[in-house]
Amino acid sequence: MTLKLHHLRPAPGAKTAKTRVGRGEASKGKTAGRGTKGTKARYQVPVAFEGGQMPIHMRLPKLKGFKNPNKVEFQVVNLDRLGELFPEGGAVTVDDLVAKGAVRDGLPVKVLGQGDLSVAVQVSVNAFSGSAKEKIEAAGGTATVV
Repeated sequence: MTLKLHHLRPAPGAKTAKTRVGRGEASKGKTAGRGTKGTKARYQVPVAFEGGQMPIHMRLPKLKGFKNPNKVEFQVVNLDRLGELFPEGGAVTVDDLVAKGAVRDGLPVKVLGQGDLSVAVQVSVNAFSGSAKEKIEAAGGTATVV
């Protein structure tokens, strides 16, 4: 006779009934495997419960507002400063501004339109305000975004 799938049986003693705890004194009644007294012997306790101490989520301050992770911080240079640094006009790049000490290296530079410009400058930086672009072009220069 060949062995078939429906002939298979678990080994004797392998399958035992689940112990039903806490169902009266006849079985595993009384403490139901939880020991005696204490928080863990009683009903459920929240995972974050700190024994009556003020919980960490209540100790920390609430978040105020929204912080944009993609915000770009520009270093600003005004037109009147450009006029002081380059009185003869000419080409102005981010490297030139760093060399003159107007901005620091490594951060994007934006030219703003405060003040007036009397010389023609060819400015190439990361950004311009609308008024700065107009004033540079009115003075005979060019404003190029790098």
